[in-house]
Amino acid sequence: MDLGWLSLLPPLLAIGLAIWTKQVYPSLFLGIWLAWTILADWNPFRGLVRAVDGLVDVFSDPDRAMIILLTVMIGALLTLTQFTGGMSGFVTWVTRRGIVRSKWSAGLMAWALSLVIMVESTIGILVSGAVTRPLFDRLGMSRERLSYILDAMCSPKTMLIPLNTFGAYVLGLLITQEVESPVGLLAAATPLNFYAILAVGSALLVGLSDWSFGPMAAAERRVREEGKALRDGAEPLVAGEALAVHVKEGITPSPLNLLVPVVAMVVALPILLVVTGGGNITRGNGSASAFWAVLIGLALGSLMYRMRSMVTLKEVTDMFMKGVGGMVPVGLLLVLAFGIGDACQALGTGPYVAGIAEAGLAPPLIPAVLFVTAGITAFATGTSFGTWAIMIPIVVPMTGLIDLHPGLAVGAVLSGGLFGDHASPISDSTIIATMAAGTNHIDHVRTQLPYALSLAGLSIGCFLIFGLVL
Repeated sequence: MDLGWLSLLPPLLAIGLAIWTKQVYPSLFLGIWLAWTILADWNPFRGLVRAVDGLVDVFSDPDRAMIILLTVMIGALLTLTQFTGGMSGFVTWVTRRGIVRSKWSAGLMAWALSLVIMVESTIGILVSGAVTRPLFDRLGMSRERLSYILDAMCSPKTMLIPLNTFGAYVLGLLITQEVESPVGLLAAATPLNFYAILAVGSALLVGLSDWSFGPMAAAERRVREEGKALRDGAEPLVAGEALAVHVKEGITPSPLNLLVPVVAMVVALPILLVVTGGGNITRGNGSASAFWAVLIGLALGSLMYRMRSMVTLKEVTDMFMKGVGGMVPVGLLLVLAFGIGDACQALGTGPYVAGIAEAGLAPPLIPAVLFVTAGITAFATGTSFGTWAIMIPIVVPMTGLIDLHPGLAVGAVLSGGLFGDHASPISDSTIIATMAAGTNHIDHVRTQLPYALSLAGLSIGCFLIFGLVL
């Protein structure tokens, strides 16, 4: 079924309503409902039934189910480390030792922690957010600023250092296209992935500098002049009870109560990637590995707290349930984000957008157009993986038919997918970055969008120049 421009209506409705009303949950559901209503021959009742069925089907995919479970388990880790004084102990420890005394050093830590954990995108931003959010609050830095750093680092760093599931996924797509040297093509595309390079660089600049513009500047002024972590009326994506856990009376805060479970997670993750990949870390199951790494961190931390008689088994259970409960809104948002991605796939949104850009273009312009096309597709669908699955089978054969540098073409598609995923309010990385920073979801989208669009403009310029040179 070729629906043409109608395939654009549901994602545009969801995104437009989310930005206009600042209510992302009903906006996403209305987008999903419209998509299935179109597919049900405009029968709104059948569309509603199919929309609900589609949301239930999200859990039939093991990787998606693991991501949702991973997200709520992170809530348990947050509450336990706060209850045992791990968070406050770490903040005190790094402050007293001069590791983080200023805004720039806090920003550098948020950036560096995200970069170091490059084998899995989600874990990096969750760990960095959990560790640095209290530091940002203490030093008078906006949570919107932290969420930008986390989001800008999330997926771009994994494609610049592709020893992870992102790299394995793209290699798999290239292999299916019978590329002579998939590894060589990915290696050629990596330095031409301009958006990824600019995003990582901009995250470092935002972390080190007090300079800001647009809504981000307003957020920084709010914190500096009014001392408010959130704007009036804004609700953090993480439920309040998951952020407001006080240290248990009688416990002396210690950084070990945070570092032990976090280090356990970080160490376990690459090992699990190797195990699930049959000895090859790049073929490991990222979602399953991250889920089990979090469970290992939780188990080891809970065991340490019990052995040191810091908490009772009932307190561990209570904090676990409190943390999981606080993440329910995030889990629901992920379900809706996956649901609208499936609906867009059923509508053929991606192929329609890609087909428009293919017609009648001079070869030097094609890389820039590929970037824009992939960016629009990823923004509308909220997924870079889905965008690459659509675009790479179109682009790779194209490079064999016209005078087009293969590495530049693939780099443009990868860049566009990362841009759209970064900027989209329905992207899972955008959602998780909001959660990790403890800020409002729409506020995060509004403050980071001018930065993402600026980087996209620079990327287009780079692809135009290299399209003429290569």
